[in-house]
Amino acid sequence: MMSRLNLWLVLALIITVPLSLLAGRVWLDPLHPAILGALPILLELRLPRAALALIVGAGLGASGAAMQGYLRNPLADPGLFGIAPGAALGAVCSFWFGYSAQPFLLPIFALIGAGSAMALLALIAGREASVALFTLAGMMIASLAGALTSLAISLAPNPFALSEIVTWLMGALTDRAWSDVGIAAATVLPGLVLLRIAAPALDALTLGEAAARSLGVNPARLQVLIVLGVGACVGGGVAVAGIIGFVGLIVPHLLRRFTDHRPSALIVPSALAGALLLLLADCLCRLLPLAGGELRLGIALSLLGAPFFLALLLKMRREIG
Repeated sequence: MMSRLNLWLVLALIITVPLSLLAGRVWLDPLHPAILGALPILLELRLPRAALALIVGAGLGASGAAMQGYLRNPLADPGLFGIAPGAALGAVCSFWFGYSAQPFLLPIFALIGAGSAMALLALIAGREASVALFTLAGMMIASLAGALTSLAISLAPNPFALSEIVTWLMGALTDRAWSDVGIAAATVLPGLVLLRIAAPALDALTLGEAAARSLGVNPARLQVLIVLGVGACVGGGVAVAGIIGFVGLIVPHLLRRFTDHRPSALIVPSALAGALLLLLADCLCRLLPLAGGELRLGIALSLLGAPFFLALLLKMRREIG
């Protein structure tokens, strides 16, 4: 079943990627002789954008599946650990101090913010922390990073910096280059490997922490794998694309019914579906006619994710009642 699901998702990606290269304010006809003249647009603008959508979406999707398995909570989202808000705070600092003009400094600041959030999470929760304590520590870090980000926005040194901060926080894949793809790949892909390594232990954790220990699961090692894996995936995505929410929440829910409900069976399909969702959403942002320019990707996914989250809450309420 899983191999068939993965095959369908890969097939969908194979079909969608070429279409995404042709879609935009200006449609490109692959059969038109002038397509050769549009090769620079394809290779330098649309292809890096599509590659980023695939990498960032895969990281967010897999992170959501891993977090829901680790916390045993279907409402868990990658932003819950505070890593995404920490990365956003680091990026905002680069705008605040004027370093964002340098090509590599913005993602470096974002990765430093994500790494700092990860280190603080490990320091507060400790090596043998329960899942509940770990979750509360992550929520505290997310709240602190969000408050500091709001403070930085309110104290922005000039209107230009304020505009840049607010625009970047909305999340988008516009005006990205191959250097951004390299940064995303160098962080997200190792994170995906770490989450895949942690997958068998997540299966054991569904039986409870005590049962997982009796089956040989090392909670400290699992915690490190999850923190590093989610941190690399989410931090790398935020570093190049800004805040993009709800992918890690939506994708595992849509796919869980097609699996055997083991967390390990959901990570790879969630990575593929996350890549597909982000690619389709980015195409939609390019195609929607807006007077002020493109719809920001983060806004589009929030408009999609908020009703999905509400419907999920109502469904759970009916099941409990």
